[in-house]
Amino acid sequence: MRDEAKPAARFEEALDALALFPLPRAVLFPGSTMALHVFEPRYRALVREALATHAAFSVVQIVEPAGASMPGGPAIARFAGIGTIADHVELSGGRYDLLLQGHAVVELVELPLVTPYRRARARVVSDEGGDPAPTSVAALLSTATAFARVLRGKGRSLELKLPRDAPPGRVADLCAAQLVLDGADRQRVLEQRDVRLRVRLVTEILALQQMALGSHDRTLN
Repeated sequence: MRDEAKPAARFEEALDALALFPLPRAVLFPGSTMALHVFEPRYRALVREALATHAAFSVVQIVEPAGASMPGGPAIARFAGIGTIADHVELSGGRYDLLLQGHAVVELVELPLVTPYRRARARVVSDEGGDPAPTSVAALLSTATAFARVLRGKGRSLELKLPRDAPPGRVADLCAAQLVLDGADRQRVLEQRDVRLRVRLVTEILALQQMALGSHDRTLN
């Protein structure tokens, strides 16, 4: 059965005790969407509570080395994306398929564990600095378009989606969400709140990725 998320969902209502969905390598950027399949009992409970209230939770990257463990669970990043459930399907056995819409970057202070899933007190972190020069934005768009073309040439189905007249910070976020391959790099982009530096960082990462793929192809030939 297909259900709709509450249309009036407001992520701000969740900030005092924000539910956390830790995942390795995952980053939810503002303006982007993320598909999730939820099957663990504790996260099924998280989704049920979110759907009954503000529809919001945070996808936060697991940052500790593989195999490490802590009493409260794996170590997580200090900054994460917060989103609301834009659409969902409830499956057999209480599982869910979700589409999460990213809204903002938050700084997390984890709370004592009193529910099956982790929570944090969250503070929205706004963009800083002025707008980058038009040439910097143009360089980002050119680099992103070129790298998307490289990925399509390697058989990946990809259409780079950037809203018309999006501000530079949003362009950088969406380019990172769609094109940056490494989870640690995506986390670096999320945490860089100076817009000028974020535009430059995403441009540099995409250029390096394109160089690395080219070097790999030359090695195989």
